[in-house]
Amino acid sequence: MIHPIYRVCSFDIIAPYTLRIQFDENTEQIIDFWPILAGELYKPLRDLTLFYQVRIDPEAHTLIWPNGADFDPATLHDWPRYVDALTERAQRWERALA
Repeated sequence: MIHPIYRVCSFDIIAPYTLRIQFDENTEQIIDFWPILAGELYKPLRDLTLFYQVRIDPEAHTLIWPNGADFDPATLHDWPRYVDALTERAQRWERALA
């Protein structure tokens, strides 16, 4: 089975917690990350100061944050396929910590 490799080429911050992400094969996704910002790794990104420190990792070609948060570029590329499951997982983390 061939697994496509995607690389994040650039991004723009277009709203709080929302990025327009461009990929190497000339596609893009607009992603609102707010619904999935929960749990030990992603909840700190609710702080916009930290969220806006997003960068592209030059080796993995994906988005990274200073606290170690990142995403597989294939997940970002195919975000509509994963967003519901990621949101559900984030909600479970929030309920577990409440």
